[in-house]
Parts: sequence; C-alpha cells; structure tokens
Amino acid sequence: MISFGLKDVIDILIIAVMLFYIYKMMKSSGTLSLFYGVLIFFVLWVLASEIFDMRLTGSILDKFMGIGLIVLVVIFQDQIKRFLIDIGSHGRMRYFRRLFRHDASIESRRKDITAVVYACMSMSRTKTGALIVFQRKVPLTSYEDTGDVIDADLNVRLIENIFFKNSPLHDGAMIIADGKIKSVGCILPVSHDMDLPKDLGLRHRAALGMSQATDAVCVVVSEETGNISVAIEGKFKIKLSAQDLDHILSESL
Repeated sequence: MISFGLKDVIDILIIAVMLFYIYKMMKSSGTLSLFYGVLIFFVLWVLASEIFDMRLTGSILDKFMGIGLIVLVVIFQDQIKRFLIDIGSHGRMRYFRRLFRHDASIESRRKDITAVVYACMSMSRTKTGALIVFQRKVPLTSYEDTGDVIDADLNVRLIENIFFKNSPLHDGAMIIADGKIKSVGCILPVSHDMDLPKDLGLRHRAALGMSQATDAVCVVVSEETGNISVAIEGKFKIKLSAQDLDHILSESL
C-alpha cells in the first residue's frame, strides 16, 4: 500500500516552486523552448529509471543526466547567478534592508532618475540615440569592462555630451550603478528574439538582450524616431512619455 503524508506534500511543493522559478528564468532569457526540452528529457529519465525500471535505457539516460547538468551550468551561469541573487534578495532580507536604509539614499536615487529623465527627453527631441543601463541586484562588472570606465557623478549635461553624435563615446551603452556613471561605450549581449518589431534597431536588441541576461533596467532613445523605450525582465515598454519613464524607473529602482 502506498502511503502519502505531509512529507510528500512538502516534497512536491519544493519541486513545484523550483520548476516555477526555472520557468520564469528561462522565459525572461528567451530560452523557454530549452526549458521544455530539459523537462521532457527529465520526465523520460524518471519514467525509464524509476517507474518502469528499464535498466539499459535508464543507465544511458543516467550518463546523459550527469553530463547534461554540467553543460547546463556552463551555458546558464549568468541566469543561475541571477536566480540565486533573486532568492537572497526576497522576503525578510529585503524588508530588513528597507528598515536600515537612510532617507538620504532614497533622495539621491530620486535625483539620479530625474537627471536621466531630463537627459532622455532632451535627446528625444534632437533624435540623439542613447542606451542607458541601470544596475540593480546583479553586478554588471563584466559588461563595464567592455567600455571606458569613467566613474563620474550623474548629471544631465554629461549624459547628453556622452551620447552627442560626434562624441567618440556615443556608441555602446552607458552603465549606471550606485549613483555613478560607471562606464560608457559598453558592449551588451544582443537578443535574437524573432518577435521584436522590425522597426527596432540594434540598440533595442542590445537592451532586450541585457534585460534577459541580467535584472538591469535598460533605457533606449531611438536615433530614427526619438521614441523612448525601456527593456526590463525581457519585455519592452515603448513610446514612453516623461511621466511614464519617471514612473517606471521609480518603481523598478
């Protein structure tokens, strides 16, 4: 007789939560089809090894499971790091950080957001292309190293001058972290999402790719149309007004 108790319910809930988080991670990174493939392979392995006791098939799949886990860790090391950081940032840990956060840091972040909004609106009017990345929980050091490190205070005039069409630093992305412009001219991972509208260019693909690989918030000013867009968690918000941009940055940062 098969017994089913509280321990089994907890066991199933743990696996369900893990699968849900993996699903969200794969969906935001644009690799959802790979998630389904891995899930099907895992189900076949369980059926062959545990339920039907198919020794030959089970032993072969066992070998693939051992190698496959290592391969998946290598391929998705950035997503796994993001997943672990998200776990450590949730719940009570985030609550305690808010208890000890000083009001001055909130006011400083408010000024940073205002500076970026003003700069983006100005560049939108002149159709000056720009790509600005805000770091959140996941460190962006590896991306900062691809550009020119300047570590400068945020201000409207500096942002506009960096993205001015004749500036040697206008190509690539600007990365902002801890209230500083850390690096400019940075190279970002490009998304190959086929659902992206054709009128969105390379800056938009780089912003989307960055939002899929990390938890960063990416602001894009189109050089062709002057439209302002934001990529966050693998999704785009396009044709934003100053109020929209301010609200999104305030909520997400």
